[in-house]
Amino acid sequence: MILEIAQIDVKPGTEKEFEAGVAKATPLFKRAKGCHGMELLHSVEKPSRYRLFVQWETVENHTVDFRGSGDFQEWRKLVGHCFASPPEVEHVRSVVKGF
Repeated sequence: MILEIAQIDVKPGTEKEFEAGVAKATPLFKRAKGCHGMELLHSVEKPSRYRLFVQWETVENHTVDFRGSGDFQEWRKLVGHCFASPPEVEHVRSVVKGF
């Protein structure tokens, strides 16, 4: 299992609009090949910063399958106008689980 972590900074004042867009995009992720879940977290210290966590079966399910799909274009239409800068994305895998 691969976890995509996207740090997303939005334009101040667009937080609620961004959150609504992500909520509307949930079905896009749900039907994406290899996607096992997604969650959006909001920074307490930096109110215009979010972290989007998406669980993928493989990195390619994100970088090839999803990014190459019409659903990715729809995702960007729903939320892209809120971005203050391009999201910073990385993929990680669990190596130690404490409990």
